[in-house]
Amino acid sequence: MTTGAGSTTGVGVELTDLTRVYGSVKALDGLTLHIEPGEFVALLGPSGCGKTTALRILAGLDEATSGTVSVGGRDLTKVPANKRDMGMVFQAYSLFPHLTALQNVEFGLKVRGRGKSDRSTRGAEMLELVGLSAHMDKYAAEMSGGQQQRVALARALAIQPSVLLLDEPLSALDAKVRVQLRDEIRRVQLEVGTTTLFVTHDQEEALAVADRVGVMSQGRLEQLAPPAQVYADPATPFVAEFVGLNNKVPARVEGGRALLLGASVPTLTGSIASGMGTALLRPESVTVTADPAGTSTVKSVAFLGPISRVYVALADGTVVDAQLSSAAARTFEPGATVTVGVEPTRLLVV
Repeated sequence: MTTGAGSTTGVGVELTDLTRVYGSVKALDGLTLHIEPGEFVALLGPSGCGKTTALRILAGLDEATSGTVSVGGRDLTKVPANKRDMGMVFQAYSLFPHLTALQNVEFGLKVRGRGKSDRSTRGAEMLELVGLSAHMDKYAAEMSGGQQQRVALARALAIQPSVLLLDEPLSALDAKVRVQLRDEIRRVQLEVGTTTLFVTHDQEEALAVADRVGVMSQGRLEQLAPPAQVYADPATPFVAEFVGLNNKVPARVEGGRALLLGASVPTLTGSIASGMGTALLRPESVTVTADPAGTSTVKSVAFLGPISRVYVALADGTVVDAQLSSAAARTFEPGATVTVGVEPTRLLVV
């Protein structure tokens, strides 16, 4: 992938059978991950799942107990961090407070022995790329958190790294800035073409920006696929629950179909073959219809702007969460009698 000003050609990354053991804790348990040249891969999972450990091993900041790291066909397993040609952006902005934005961006170039004029030109290009040309003479204390993180991104890219590593870079920012910078990171990555590994615990972030999302649990990669596939076809119950399948409804499986809530819908790969199980349902797959003769009862309604969540108790006491437009949700009051159904989408039954 080669695009934009100061662009680079991405390199492939291979993490092969990585393990990392800390005492009795296995932080990584045989992780194998291939990233295509120029690809943006997000590792997603809860705290302690191993995603940051994998990134640190790729960066050379931590050492694998076993396994190998290869970048661009070169084995880097034993190569020190300062020889790996990686650009990193951390959760904490990590700017030098005594340097201006431009001087911060130039820092890596200065360490590499680039001349003053070359450094200044490259630094200005990178600040323009992240939309901060007007702030190049400001110090960290004079910039907002979002602006500081843009400077950190520009600094990481200034050295034209073979791989860009992003370790929870947005989690210290407020919601609105987080969305803006998330989109900015993706725009810049597409323009520059650098192979990128992004670590986050936020499923919305991962699904919004990545070419592929790897969902991790207990040091293992549960699924690696494009965002739409991870969302629509979760490979395991853990992936299903982590990306939002938080409703659990009893279901019977017969002949590759699940029978639940008065409907028959196809099952996903990984579901039980037959018999009783638990269907994992997204809130947006649940339908709620006003019905005086219904057997379900509205418990509460949560207004969330253009959408709302309607919580309904089924006849057996199970509470399900339905996501409706706020216009539709306004028709339901707590205590209302309703019928609950399910959209005809494929389901995971465990």
